[in-house]
Amino acid sequence: MADERGVATLPAGRAKSAWQAWLRALADDAEAALAAALTYEALGPVERDAWLDALDEDAPEVLAPRESLYAPLLMVEEDSSRRARIATACGDAPLRGTPRAFWGKREDGLRVCVVVAPLWLRFVETLRCGYKDGEFVFAEHDPLRAGDDVEHTEHRGAELERAPLAEVVEDLAHAILAARRASREVPAALASMAHLFTPEREAVGLAPA
Repeated sequence: MADERGVATLPAGRAKSAWQAWLRALADDAEAALAAALTYEALGPVERDAWLDALDEDAPEVLAPRESLYAPLLMVEEDSSRRARIATACGDAPLRGTPRAFWGKREDGLRVCVVVAPLWLRFVETLRCGYKDGEFVFAEHDPLRAGDDVEHTEHRGAELERAPLAEVVEDLAHAILAARRASREVPAALASMAHLFTPEREAVGLAPA
């Protein structure tokens, strides 16, 4: 928010006790963390600066890891100076981890795979998809959820096992290319996760068409 002089002020209606209680929830509640990202995304530049000013003031009093307060904002912030400010506030905490992959095949031949990309603390980004003969039956992308809520052993009727990420990526790339050659739609969820696979994703067909 801004005052009459256009100077950033703290978020409107900020009651310190309620605000800090909500901030503490960001360390454990994926829905709260995603809501924080979406709320911040809807703000203008001055309001975003006010949000960060409020975090800087209150973070020392909140019994939660600093990255849980700031990292959700990196999901939506595109301004380079604010991104740098947010990253600095997170300290040395890892904000991305190495993706893990799981896959299996149903009796009807549908290949089902789940890719889990660690973000920060217990939160992950996930892709779940099923495909057969160059056609995607489903594809679901979750930008933020709790890691212990992700299916690791069974999904959509397929028993899953840990698989090398490179093999899953290659298999997905073949399925994407087959779908495009057949003029079938490639789900947008796959493009949403492309950055997690490989810097050469354009070469394997994971980038948007």
